[in-house]
Amino acid sequence: MIELPADRSLVLASGSPRRRELLTGAGLAFAVRAADIDETPLSDEAPTAYVRRLSIEKAAASAGSPLASTGDVIIAADTTVEANGLILEKPLDDDDAYGMLRRLSGRSHQVHTGVTVSVARDGARRSSTILVTTEVSFVPLTDEMIDWYLTTGEADDKAGAYGIQGAAAAFVERVDGSVTNVIGLPLAETLSLLRDALAALDV
Repeated sequence: MIELPADRSLVLASGSPRRRELLTGAGLAFAVRAADIDETPLSDEAPTAYVRRLSIEKAAASAGSPLASTGDVIIAADTTVEANGLILEKPLDDDDAYGMLRRLSGRSHQVHTGVTVSVARDGARRSSTILVTTEVSFVPLTDEMIDWYLTTGEADDKAGAYGIQGAAAAFVERVDGSVTNVIGLPLAETLSLLRDALAALDV
């Protein structure tokens, strides 16, 4: 378990229930202060650069909130699915979700998460950012399988139109890398980043 100094408070700059559940399961107590930023990809922006940038911007937005304090230790993250170089964010509707799942059918794709931890030290706010990538392989999906999944409602708010922790686990043939990364936060790597940030406070 990670313990913060008495003058520090942990803040999650995300409204994602999956990230909240993962951090809570790791024994962390934290406040939620979701960052409201423009998440539109830049022209020709690579998926890996995209999630790194958004995690940095979310951390900065949370630190700049009127509710923020210098004692905040901020965790920010952004996750996307990459299929053949394309960024697959949250689907706009069922038709969009259907197209994403059809694109993932019978193939491997990558799930990228950028994680930033931001702390105030020596009169300035300092951030560290990591990128974690997991490769996921789907079995071939029939129209009936996709239609069934869309009726669950799980696709609505998830990058790539699926959640590995739910019914879409039936679509997954293989996972190479962090499973929690696919859920939305690479837990082991995030906790390591947090420990390093807290250790630096004592330097």
